Amino acid sequence: MREVDRLMVGPFRISLEQMMENAGRALARLALSRFLGDDAKGKKVLILVGSGGNGGGGMVCARNLHNWGANVELFTSAGLEGFGDVPGKQLEILDGLEVPMTLVGGVVDLPNADLIIDALVGYSLNGPPRGAVASLIRSANDEKCPVLALDVPSGVGANSGEVYDPAIIADATMTLGLPKTGLRNPDAQTAIGELYLADIGIPPELYAKPSIGIRVRSPFAESDIVKLG
Repeated sequence: MREVDRLMVGPFRISLEQMMENAGRALARLALSRFLGDDAKGKKVLILVGSGGNGGGGMVCARNLHNWGANVELFTSAGLEGFGDVPGKQLEILDGLEVPMTLVGGVVDLPNADLIIDALVGYSLNGPPRGAVASLIRSANDEKCPVLALDVPSGVGANSGEVYDPAIIADATMTLGLPKTGLRNPDAQTAIGELYLADIGIPPELYAKPSIGIRVRSPFAESDIVKLG
């Protein structure tokens, strides 16, 4: 996926902002149809975000749900200074919209909600989550409302499928582009829940490049979000 990102912004001239926007809007649409009864108005949605690209997609989702009438609240594992340029812009947009935000530094009690969206850590996870990320994962798992994870549940290894302690136990996961190999691990299925695949605009020609070498027949001919299991 790092090579996909490199090729997208390099020879294919498709920016990280475009991919992030596609991912976040697809996540919001799945949240709306699968968990919010196709009506976001007045629904309480908690968005848990990290400082990387996964968090950026979560913040795009937050903006869309806010625009559709949901009562959105953001919980971040880092302050603005810890965010990269692209996700940092998403945080600034939400701040301008006066979406409530909480910077988590330790143990946190999440408020009651209709849905929690996990966008803390994506495919870059390296070992068990720690600090504020671990605290948010444990708090989300303690809540009774459903959890929707972006790309890979935080705390699950994208390559291996190893479920670390702690890890998000999701009701559904929306992965991006192509399924990550770890999502096939039977040990990870309880953490993944229902599995969906979303189109973020990666052309088949990119996957065929020698540095990746995958022949892909697009699964998105009929819908840009496909249920896999």
